[in-house]
Amino acid sequence: QVQLVESGGGLVQPGGSLRLSCAASGIFNIAAMAWYRQAPGKQRELVARIASSGSTYYADSVKGRFTISRDNAKNTVYLQMNSLKPDDTAVHYCNVQSTTGFVAWGQGTQVTVSS
Repeated sequence: QVQLVESGGGLVQPGGSLRLSCAASGIFNIAAMAWYRQAPGKQRELVARIASSGSTYYADSVKGRFTISRDNAKNTVYLQMNSLKPDDTAVHYCNVQSTTGFVAWGQGTQVTVSS
């Protein structure tokens, strides 16, 4: 049974930081791990992605503020979010893709940036 368990969302003031975690189980030969987000009334968008090689991709809107990392031994991906802005408010989803093309999604964790 494939399961992605996310944690770390919450309410933070502008300029603050949060760290999201996503632990994957039941999925093998993980290739890429990523974080997406969806704000109310908007389409889901890719925030950051990390390949098995460690190479990373960031959306322009988060470059220099967010850092994605992964612990392959724990099948866990992290998203360190600094200098948070109100525009970062969204439900954040973990995404994991295996080498065979299988894709799994987490249940989503709410990030709210507000004073």
